[in-house]
Amino acid sequence: MVSDRRFPSLASIRAFEAAARLGSFAKAAEELDTTAASVSYHVRQLEKQVGVPLFVRHPNQVVLTESGEIVAREAMNAFAALRASFIRAVDADESRLSLTTLPTLGTSWLTPKLGRFRTRHPAILLGLDVSAVPEDLTAGRFDAAIRNGHGRWPGLHAVELLPSIFMPLCTPALKEAARLIADAPEQVQVPLLGRPDWWTMWYRALGKADAIPAERFGTQLAAEHLDIAAAIAGHGIAIGSPILFHHELASGRLVPAHDFVASDGRAFWFCYPAARHSSRKITLFRDWLGEEASNDRNTARAFIRAAVAVQP
Repeated sequence: MVSDRRFPSLASIRAFEAAARLGSFAKAAEELDTTAASVSYHVRQLEKQVGVPLFVRHPNQVVLTESGEIVAREAMNAFAALRASFIRAVDADESRLSLTTLPTLGTSWLTPKLGRFRTRHPAILLGLDVSAVPEDLTAGRFDAAIRNGHGRWPGLHAVELLPSIFMPLCTPALKEAARLIADAPEQVQVPLLGRPDWWTMWYRALGKADAIPAERFGTQLAAEHLDIAAAIAGHGIAIGSPILFHHELASGRLVPAHDFVASDGRAFWFCYPAARHSSRKITLFRDWLGEEASNDRNTARAFIRAAVAVQP
């Protein structure tokens, strides 16, 4: 039962939303340019007004209660929509589209296609940023993003593009050396390239749960497209997406080191603030991007159908 009929203060709601989204009073304080004690005070005032605890406090973090999760979901959606409304009000320039995306997808998949978008919509100037860190699309710096995940981000509309699938890839010259990669990986005298967690998931999907010794891995690089570049140079067997690196497979520079395909159940999504659904430039780019993704899903349908999903 609510102990105070007055509507909770906006400061209390804002402090709660930030703490719930960031999972920390200290991080919320940093974002709001205040102190953790102030955030804690406002959250306690809100809890007092609504009459239920919203957080379980731990020494280094705070965890939402069941009631807190309900309130947090609505608060985050509301603030995301509010921020997006301000963006929509001040952003009247429909001739410039600013997009942020993941490094490998942006470098290897999207960039080679952008000439076709430019040909179709020459009046729209596209700015592309690549970053592994998800940007806040309500902050005004970017109009839209391509993210990897399950498509659930508060305040954002997400359109699914491509499934996240991966398999071992190597040069034709290393195909024979990779012959035993599934049955006797310890006998393969070629370094493994790419994310160790993807290799672990690939082997788990094959039914092999044994840990991969650290000495089996080659040079650790910062992004998947760099691992693929190393594989093309003959430095080892990379774990990568046969969709994102279709051209490398079609040209024969790479071949599957093994035919088994795994998936982590995630996908790449085109995301933008829900409040900006009527933006013409976003709509045009979304529709074009959807066509490109559909064509590539069709080309890679054999890999997609063969993929075995495994939990990270």
